[in-house]
Amino acid sequence: MQNILLTTFDEAPFSKINNSDFEPAFDEAIKLAKTEIEEITVNTESPTFENTLERLSFSGMQLDRISSVFFNLHSAETNDEIQQIAQKTAPKLSAFNNDIILNEKLFERIKNVYEQREKLNLTAEQQTLLKKTYRNFVRNGALLNETDKQKLREIDAELAVESLKFAENVLTETQAYRLHITDEKQLKGLPEGALEAAEQLARAESKDGWLFTLDYPSYLPFVTYAENRELREKIVCANGRKAFQQNQHNNEKIVLKIVQLRHQRANLLGYKTHADFVLEERMAENPENVQRFLNELLEKSKPAAEKELKELTDFAQQTDGISQLQKWDSSYYAEKLKKQKFQLDDELLKPYFELNNVLNGAFEVARRLYGITFKQVNNVDVYHSEVQTYRVYDEDGSYLALFYTDFFPRKGKRNGAWMTSFKSQYTKNGINERPHVSIVCNFTRPTTTKPSLLTFNEVTTLFHEFGHALHGMLADTVYPSLSGTSVYWDFVELPSQIMENWCYEEEALKLFAKHYQTEEIIPMEYVNKIKESANFLEGLATVRQLSFGLLDMGWHAQNPSEISDLKTFENRQFASTQMYPDVKDNAMSPSFSHIFNGGYSAGYYSYKWAEVLDADAFAFFKENGIFDRQTGQLFRDHILSKGGTENPMELYKRFRGQEPNPEALLERAGLV
Repeated sequence: MQNILLTTFDEAPFSKINNSDFEPAFDEAIKLAKTEIEEITVNTESPTFENTLERLSFSGMQLDRISSVFFNLHSAETNDEIQQIAQKTAPKLSAFNNDIILNEKLFERIKNVYEQREKLNLTAEQQTLLKKTYRNFVRNGALLNETDKQKLREIDAELAVESLKFAENVLTETQAYRLHITDEKQLKGLPEGALEAAEQLARAESKDGWLFTLDYPSYLPFVTYAENRELREKIVCANGRKAFQQNQHNNEKIVLKIVQLRHQRANLLGYKTHADFVLEERMAENPENVQRFLNELLEKSKPAAEKELKELTDFAQQTDGISQLQKWDSSYYAEKLKKQKFQLDDELLKPYFELNNVLNGAFEVARRLYGITFKQVNNVDVYHSEVQTYRVYDEDGSYLALFYTDFFPRKGKRNGAWMTSFKSQYTKNGINERPHVSIVCNFTRPTTTKPSLLTFNEVTTLFHEFGHALHGMLADTVYPSLSGTSVYWDFVELPSQIMENWCYEEEALKLFAKHYQTEEIIPMEYVNKIKESANFLEGLATVRQLSFGLLDMGWHAQNPSEISDLKTFENRQFASTQMYPDVKDNAMSPSFSHIFNGGYSAGYYSYKWAEVLDADAFAFFKENGIFDRQTGQLFRDHILSKGGTENPMELYKRFRGQEPNPEALLERAGLV
C-alpha cells in the first residue's frame, strides 16, 4: 500500500496518515532531497544563481512538507508513538541539514556565485537569498576542517534530541498534575465557569468534586480568584516545579547540557558565545546591544514596578492583613485591586467575548485593513475534530490561503499559543503557491451551559496569533525560505503584537464584543475601563518580561561551563528584577520552552524589541484612523507580504517613512 506522505498532496491528508508512515516517509524524502542536492553539485555548467541558489531553494520540499505535518502534530496532538518517532527522526534531520551545509562542492558553487554578485543584476529578493544562503553556510560550518565538521555534526545531533526530551518532559509534567477538591467551601471566590469546567473534568475522570490542572484555562482562574491562599500556593508551586522535581522528567541536566552544547557549537564556529552567534543575524546585532536595551527598559520601568508592588502590598494588608506578598498572591490581589480601581474584572467582561464572535471580529479587522475575507469550509481534512478550517480570499476574489484554528486544551497538546504552517507560500513556474497556516491556542472550553467565553487576555492572545497568521497568509515572495514569518526573529513579533492594539479600541470592540445571550454591544463604560486599565500594573508586567529576557541572555551570552547549580544561577540572573520572595523548590528554566525548545534562545528580548516597533507603527495607524485602508495597504505591501526578502529596518522605514521612535512604547505603557 502506498505511503500517503510520499504522494503529491496539497492539503495535509491527516485522516489517511498512520503513525507508521512517518519513519519510512522521512527516510525516503531525505534520500530524494540528497539526490536533488547531488544534481546541483554534479552539474558541469558554471555555477549561476539559477542552477545553484534557485535549485537549492526549491530542493527538499517534500521533506519540508512531511516535517511540517509531523512536528505540528508533535506539538498539538502527540502521543507516545509520535514522541518515539521524533526521538529517532530528529538526529536524522540534523545529519541531513549538516550534509547540506558541510557539502564542499555545493558551498564552492554558492561561493562562486556570491563572489560575482555585483555583476549579476539580481532582484532585491535574489540578492537577499544569495547573501543569506552564503552566510548560512559560513555561519554553520562550511569553512571548518574535517575534524571540526564531525564535531559540529555530533553537537547538532545531540542538541536535536535534548531539545525534544526537554519539551516532552514539560508536557508530561504539565499533564500529570491534578488538584482534586471535594470540599465546596475550599472553592470560594471561583467563578461559575471555572467551577463548571473543573466539575466536568472530574466527571470525565470518574472522580467526585472538582479537578484543576496546570492548563492555563484551569490554572489562571484558580490563581486569580480562589480565596483559599493555601490552595493557591499549592497550585502555583506545582506550576513552578514542572520538570524541576526529582523524577525521570527533571530537565535540570538537560538545560545545562543544551546551553553547554550551544556554547561549544558557537566557539567551534568562531563566536564568543551562543548569543554572539544568534544575534549576528538579528536587528539587535550583538549581546551588548540587547543587554543595553533590556537594562535601559529596566531602569525606566523598575521605579513604577516598585511603586505598584507597594500599592498592591498595602491593598493586601488592608484587605486581608497580609504584609508580605508571595507569588501565589500576585494575580489574586491584582484582580481585586483592579476591580476596586476600575470596577472591572474578567468575569464582568467574559460574556462579551464569546470565542466565535472574537474570531469573526479579527476577520473583520483584517477585512477593513487589508481587504481580505474568510469563508469557513467543512471539506478539509483535519487532525482533530475540534480543528476548524477557513479559505481566505483577496479583495478581487482570488484565493490567498487555507487557515486552520485549534483552540482548546487536551491531552497530547502543549500549553501556550502559537502560529505555525503546514505549507509555505512561494512562486514557481509562474504559479504562486498559497500557504496553509494554523493558529493553536489553549482557551477556555465551552461547558454544558455556556459557549467558550474568553478572558480579555485570551482575546489579545487570539489577535496576537492571528497577526502572525496574517504574516503567513499575505506572503507574496518567490522563495519559500524568505516567505511569511521567515524574518529576523526580533522583527517577527511586529505583525502579531500590533494586532493586539485593536482590542483596546472602541471602534474595533464594537465589531465583536457582544453579549453572548442578549447580543448587546459591550457598554461604553466597559470600553473606557478597558482603556483606562490597559496600563494597570504595567511596571510589574514589564519587569517580569525583562526578567525572562535577562535570564535568556544569562544562559546564552556567557560561558556556561562553570554553572553547576541551575537554581543558584537563576537566582543570580533574577537579582535585579526580583519582586516577590523566591520559592526554593521552584525554577523557571526547566520549563522555559521558548528558549530551550521554541527557537527563542538569545532571542526572548525580541518581544520587547518588537513592542517598540508595534507602538510606533500603531501610532501611525491612529494618526490616520485605525481602519484607514491606505495605512493598512502600506503595512500589507511593505511588512506582511515581503517576509524576509529585505532588511527589516528598510521595510519598516518604507512603511512608516522613518525609523521607530522608542518613546512611543514608554508613552503607551505609561512609563514616561
